[in-house]
Amino acid sequence: MRVYNFAAGPSTLPLEVLKQAQEEFLDFAGTGMSVTEISHRDKAYGAVVTEAEALVRELLKVPDDYAVIFVQGGASQQFAAVPLNLMHSGKADYIVTGNFAKKAWEEGKIYGQANKIGDSSDKVYTYIPDIDKLTYTEGADYLHITSNNTIFGTRYPEFPKCKAPLVADMSSEIFSREINVADFGVIYAGAQKNLAPAGVTIVIAKRALIQDPLPICPTMLKWKVQDENGSLYNTPPAFSIYMANLVLRNLKAKGGVKAMNEADEYKAALLYDFIDNSKLYKNNVVKKFRSIMNVPFVTGSEELDAKFVAEAKKAGLVSLKGHRLVGGMRASIYNAMPVEGVKALIDFMKKFERENG
Repeated sequence: MRVYNFAAGPSTLPLEVLKQAQEEFLDFAGTGMSVTEISHRDKAYGAVVTEAEALVRELLKVPDDYAVIFVQGGASQQFAAVPLNLMHSGKADYIVTGNFAKKAWEEGKIYGQANKIGDSSDKVYTYIPDIDKLTYTEGADYLHITSNNTIFGTRYPEFPKCKAPLVADMSSEIFSREINVADFGVIYAGAQKNLAPAGVTIVIAKRALIQDPLPICPTMLKWKVQDENGSLYNTPPAFSIYMANLVLRNLKAKGGVKAMNEADEYKAALLYDFIDNSKLYKNNVVKKFRSIMNVPFVTGSEELDAKFVAEAKKAGLVSLKGHRLVGGMRASIYNAMPVEGVKALIDFMKKFERENG
């Protein structure tokens, strides 16, 4: 029996995509082989990478002077790749709004002067610092942000504007809202939250910024090298890219990013509205900074939280346990989570509140 999977990542994927992958698994594109067996140099597989790149460009309206590459190592590896490709003057700015933003900043400090110009840890990362009141470093090579906070459930309602190129980790919200790619120097996103199985990371980078990586940058982390080789410098995470391509096709068929954003806003509004009107549940995030992808909530009792997670699992609502840094529960309602799943969660929450409130 299929369950509703609210995991933060690896997360749920569109059912139609899973069925298509199942149908093609033993014979991909008439090759008589699985996509997990075929050579990445085969024309049939090359077409997958080419189409996936084209779909990213189309769906996000990526300008022609930007590279779109598929790399390995997860978004966490890009915490090092960012300074290794961009930190030419030895200084950069970071806004720390959660666990992964903090990890990116700490990695940046290894390679130069990583200035933490904004930090919301004073209120357990329940808000985004006022971007209009921050002091940006003159001559910084870039400003790094994490646009959506998976663990604590916040997101930037608008993005900073400064002289330095803006670098954004969009792992847990990419393709969930329309963005102007030209406002960013670099966007990167681990695919396992909103796009594909774990294993591949998308990097979208302005080519003018990536022509001269630091001398100590490993070849595998040089975005320029990956761009020049069409993401095929070495054996790529073939299955993850294949699945990403299927998800991107599915997204286009459903109306693209605009349509997905409307659906995501609707799902989030249903859940937040119920929580806000409940006497048992509480979401601690400042309202204007609430994520539409990751919704943490608590009952106020660790014992009751544990009971909720256990009973929800029995009801077919899985992976609702909150991150250890927050506790409570967390519903990740990514693009692939159908509205029926959110409504089923709300129905269960109502029942649990009646029985335990």
